[in-house]
Amino acid sequence: MRKYFGTDGIRGRANGIITPDLALRVGQAAGLMFRQGDYRHRVVIGKDTRLSGYMIENALVAGFTSVGMDVLLLGPMPTPAVAMLTRSMRCDLGVMISASHNPYEDNGIKLFGPDGFKLNDEVEKQIEALIDSELTTRLAGSAELGRAKRIESVQARYIEFAKRTMPRQIDLEGMRVVLDCANGAGYKVAPEALWELGAEVVSIGVEPNGFNINHEVGSTAPDALIHKVRELRADVGIALDGDADRVLIVDEKGQKVDGDQLMGVVARSWQEDGRLSQPGIVATIMSNLGLERYLNGLGLGLVRTAVGDRYVLEHMRAHGYNLGGEQSGHIIMSDYTTTGDGLVAALQLLAVVKSMGKTVSEVCHCFEPLPQVLKNVRYKSGKPLQDASVIKAIEAGSERLGTSGRLVIRPSGTEPVIRVMAEGDNADLVNLVVDDVVDAVTRAASQVAA
Repeated sequence: MRKYFGTDGIRGRANGIITPDLALRVGQAAGLMFRQGDYRHRVVIGKDTRLSGYMIENALVAGFTSVGMDVLLLGPMPTPAVAMLTRSMRCDLGVMISASHNPYEDNGIKLFGPDGFKLNDEVEKQIEALIDSELTTRLAGSAELGRAKRIESVQARYIEFAKRTMPRQIDLEGMRVVLDCANGAGYKVAPEALWELGAEVVSIGVEPNGFNINHEVGSTAPDALIHKVRELRADVGIALDGDADRVLIVDEKGQKVDGDQLMGVVARSWQEDGRLSQPGIVATIMSNLGLERYLNGLGLGLVRTAVGDRYVLEHMRAHGYNLGGEQSGHIIMSDYTTTGDGLVAALQLLAVVKSMGKTVSEVCHCFEPLPQVLKNVRYKSGKPLQDASVIKAIEAGSERLGTSGRLVIRPSGTEPVIRVMAEGDNADLVNLVVDDVVDAVTRAASQVAA
């Protein structure tokens, strides 16, 4: 078990877990790890719109400059923009200050290497060891301290990058788009990119105040977007999350299109165009069995990984896949990006819609999802999954589902929660299996707490 890093960087309550002291030490430790070679070393730092971003940003700047790294500050920018700019600006390290889809009270620190990819587990372990070590003897001398400055041109750079991922012969003229930016990191760049591509853009969730990120808006709260799409009779709705690395689509009827459907659409289109680098895609254990069956019908495979876009990407890189993602809307298109990019994924979908000359609902509901139920069990301490009664309930549930379904049990990587998910052809059986396992986990957790 790692002490600080979870499945997506370091995350927790701002000024509780993510304190200025921790951010300072992360900056020092990561700076020391990547300060290799005899030249001026640089780190680029972006953030979302949380109030605590100011505090964490300043602490990171102090940490990096204290070990001799220059800091380039981007201000509010999407996570994929930070990854892209880390590489294009020849920085040694990239940092995104964000807790993604979490409420404003939380925040986090994500790190990218000079290639724009998230750091692997081994590098994160080395940084953790440095965080808890004595760092004062390794600080830079007075003449070697780093400098910090804000970069003003980065929004235009990312907008142009996103626009270039669209096929040249396709634009969005005549398309009415409702865009929900979750009051988060994409609130400036995403509307501008869509407008420059020709769309009529109606934006919501573009008035961040430090407290309202992801609050009743964004990909995890799509009701406002659905209402606006229906009200305006828009062609499509696009919802980003707080750091704009995931996306949810809403069709012209107000129906949600999740990441599984989106991957299915793009996989089919890329297969027809000869753009898939492998005969299949990479997703996680949470992706619906309906997607797997749909891809199999196209002659494509579905490789599953642990939950977390980093694990999807690691498998993609290791085995040469160029399309993968998560049901939650983290879509990775490695021909363009080194991490999930909500805006780029949306543009790729809209390109398919425009090229086919059909509505979003006709294009995007390419398979019928199997009944899938996900429930969370919160616990205070202990390891309830190791309880004998829980193990027995999981084995019984898997046996009852058989080959017509799946049962997935996993602890969250970001909070003390155990997630119980089942899917299958029989909805009643799926619900029964999930309830039985949840009851067993709840009893085991309460016994530990007592």
